[in-house]
Amino acid sequence: MNIRNIFIHSSSFVDTQSVGNGSKVWQFCVILDGCSIGSDCNICSHVYIESGVEIGDRVTIKNNNALYSGLEIGNDVFIGPNVTFTNDKFPRSKSYPKVFSKTIILSGASIGGGAVITPGVTIGAKALIGAGAVVTKDIPNGAIVYGPHADIQRYT
Repeated sequence: MNIRNIFIHSSSFVDTQSVGNGSKVWQFCVILDGCSIGSDCNICSHVYIESGVEIGDRVTIKNNNALYSGLEIGNDVFIGPNVTFTNDKFPRSKSYPKVFSKTIILSGASIGGGAVITPGVTIGAKALIGAGAVVTKDIPNGAIVYGPHADIQRYT
C-alpha cells in the first residue's frame, strides 16, 4: 500500500490512520488503532505497536520490538533491535492497572539492541543507552549509560 508517500508492506497489519508522510512499515508489523507515528519514520520488520503509543518524526525502530501503551518517543530517536519496553510495574495475569506507567524517550536518544527499559522512566535528549543495558531510573540528557545497571559512564 502506498498512500501519501507512506509505504506499508503487504504482510503488515496497520489499523491506525495516524502515520506521517514518508514513513515506512516493513514486513510482519502489527500497528493498532489509537497510536501515532510521525513523518519519515522507519518501522522495521516484526514490530508491534499498541494503542496509546506516540512516536515522533524521523524515528527508526529496528526489528523485533514491542511498544506498549504509555510509551512516548520524541523526534530523531533510534531504537535498536530486540529492545524490551515494559509498562506495568507489578504485572499479573488478567489484572491491569487503570493507567499504564508513562515511559518517555526524549528527542535524539539512542537505545542499543537488547536493552531493557522498565516502566515509568524518562530517557533524556541525546542520551545513549548501550546494548543490553537495564534502565531502571531516569537517564539525564546527553548521558551515556551501559551495563546491567545502566550506570552513567560519561556525557556527550
